[in-house]
Amino acid sequence: MPPLDFHASSPVLARALIGAVLRVDGVGGRIVETEAYDAEDPASHTYRGPTARNLSMFGPPGHAYVYRSYGIHWCLNLVCREAGHGAGVLIRALEPTEGLDRMRARRGPVADRLLCAGPGRVGQALGITRAHDGLPLDRPPFELRPAPLPPEVVVGVRIGISKAQDVPWRFGLRGSRYLSRRFA
Repeated sequence: MPPLDFHASSPVLARALIGAVLRVDGVGGRIVETEAYDAEDPASHTYRGPTARNLSMFGPPGHAYVYRSYGIHWCLNLVCREAGHGAGVLIRALEPTEGLDRMRARRGPVADRLLCAGPGRVGQALGITRAHDGLPLDRPPFELRPAPLPPEVVVGVRIGISKAQDVPWRFGLRGSRYLSRRFA
């Protein structure tokens, strides 16, 4: 597979990330679900422009944007397009393959299928914190490798948002049991 293109649009990158391997400090797995967000998208944190919270999304592509969801969960986005645009891809679910003991210690007694099924769970299992915000994805603690083979991708509408709910920018690995929610 070709390398991941962080200058691509968020829907293109979101699809390309399916099957890629993501690790943070050696803990991670295969990306099985993503969602795309763009500055022209009313559901995006960047829709109203730069703020202290979302500044990393306006930074250079190929960096992390980390935000707190509902004041509880740290969520990981991968910034794309050109600096200043405000686009990224939310990592919604992973198939956990490495560092499962550390994931279980962070997440508690849950089935392996649920360790990384949802953006908040991904953040908790990988040990994501605000300290990861703005860090480059091509250097430690991050490791990101493209999918070794082209995966079969399914597409649907995004979930858990109140605006632009009909936009089909949610991508998943067909048949994965590690998704946060099934595709329609």
